[in-house]
Amino acid sequence: MRARSASSRRGAEPALRLAALGRAAELLARAGLGLAILVLVLIGLLPRFGWYRTETVLSGSMKPTFAPGDLVVVTPERVGDVRVGQMISLHIPVGDHHVQTHRVIAVVRRNGQTLVRTKGDANNAVDPWLARLHGSTAWQVRAVIPKAGWGIVWLRSPRVRTLALFVVPFLLALFGLWRIWRAPGAGGTNETPDAARPLG
Repeated sequence: MRARSASSRRGAEPALRLAALGRAAELLARAGLGLAILVLVLIGLLPRFGWYRTETVLSGSMKPTFAPGDLVVVTPERVGDVRVGQMISLHIPVGDHHVQTHRVIAVVRRNGQTLVRTKGDANNAVDPWLARLHGSTAWQVRAVIPKAGWGIVWLRSPRVRTLALFVVPFLLALFGLWRIWRAPGAGGTNETPDAARPLG
């Protein structure tokens, strides 16, 4: 009887390890899903309401305040409240009009318009333009998240987009099917344990 009990325990160990592995995989999948939803809300959804924006730093012109790969969070600021010393994001008035985040070193108010001169903290020269702030809102830097911008660049790459659109849903579907297959009573041999088997 003792030998049979020891054999049953040895036979149950692989099943227990498999069950623990399944629980760990489920927790990992839930954590990954939760993180993906959080990133989607914080970076993809909430900025559309105009409360804030996130921008990835691509150059070193503002070192050491922030560096390439960092993520800056900018919030709305009344154009009339823009002042020297603030770091703001704006479309440069020349070339491709890309967004640039530099420090304001001069503010000129002329005929109801606000113009700013900017400079990167790491640059020796002032930006070669006087930029006009359009509309009633400017975007001021409120927070810097080091290196988080590389993740955004990575998520926006074509390969990752393909992965997110096709591979991830496929893997989640497989995981769901595996959970159904592993559910108690789903075709398994639910034998009664030795200690509970009726005698005779």
